Amino acid sequence: MSGKVTSAEVAARAGVSQSAVSRVFTPGASASPKTAEKVRRAATELGYRPNVLARAMVSGKSRMIGLVVAYLENYFYPEALEKLSNRLQANGYHVLIFMASKTSGNIDRVVDEILDYQVDGIIVASVALSSDLADRCRAAGVPVVFFNRTQSGHNSCAVMSNNRVGGRKAAEFFVAAGHRRPGYVAGWEGASTQAEREAGFRDGLCKAGVALHAREVGEFQLDGAREAARRMFNRPDPPDCVFVANDHMAFGVMDVLRFELGLSVPHDVSVVGYDDVPPASWPAYNLTTLRQRANLMADKTVEMMLDQIEDPDAPVLEVSIEAPLILRGSARIPQGWTP
Repeated sequence: MSGKVTSAEVAARAGVSQSAVSRVFTPGASASPKTAEKVRRAATELGYRPNVLARAMVSGKSRMIGLVVAYLENYFYPEALEKLSNRLQANGYHVLIFMASKTSGNIDRVVDEILDYQVDGIIVASVALSSDLADRCRAAGVPVVFFNRTQSGHNSCAVMSNNRVGGRKAAEFFVAAGHRRPGYVAGWEGASTQAEREAGFRDGLCKAGVALHAREVGEFQLDGAREAARRMFNRPDPPDCVFVANDHMAFGVMDVLRFELGLSVPHDVSVVGYDDVPPASWPAYNLTTLRQRANLMADKTVEMMLDQIEDPDAPVLEVSIEAPLILRGSARIPQGWTP
């Protein structure tokens, strides 16, 4: 057979109506198992593939979600993207990934491309969104859900770890272990995750009557964290413990402490990170850290997105998920400590 096979030809081969063929290949539409089997067998025999773009033009729904991320070096994001993609696909949606600028973390420059694809929604993973962009998405009827980030002044759903409480847990843990010279390696200053983790850490220290002893900025980058560690410990009274704003940077900090400065972790310095990415459990790092519960975060993000797509008047919610402290070998464990 020459030329492109049509749904009418599939319907004729299967002995069903053309609308039945359409229902079989439309995610979420109903068709009996017997009809679906006949249609798919006929489609296979004829070499038929449904035209997804044409269907989107007719229905007004592309069944695609734009997912925006700034960088993938941090192990947390590939894991989170996989979970988000799997959950969206299970609900009949496909994912288009867009990379935002590493330096600014702002997605304004890619919004035109995102909207050109007629996506049904946008998930913004730890990048900034301008008020103008948010307004344009709303005007286009495209809901936005923030993943692992929140921004004040935006009428959009958000799912995140309870970063402030996590930071406070790190402070309480250090104080209980007898540390009195705490250091903090910050991430990118414009990130809500960074601000909340530091605020919680400072709050926990303050309540215990302990001052923050040293602070450096690593920008959520591995090289930045290494430089931050060198600056922090190039002083006569270096910290005796360090809370690092994410695991990706904590690995760099630990490498400098152990292999450049010859310090023992945790005998000389305790280190606590945030995320609990897979390498945190590797024997090479054995990192004590706050766990971002990626499964729960992905579930809630997709649930919110589908609610917003199905009902534009659905309530705008912000959900924060507790981050448990995972005890390993990079930090001194207080006697009798119970998280």
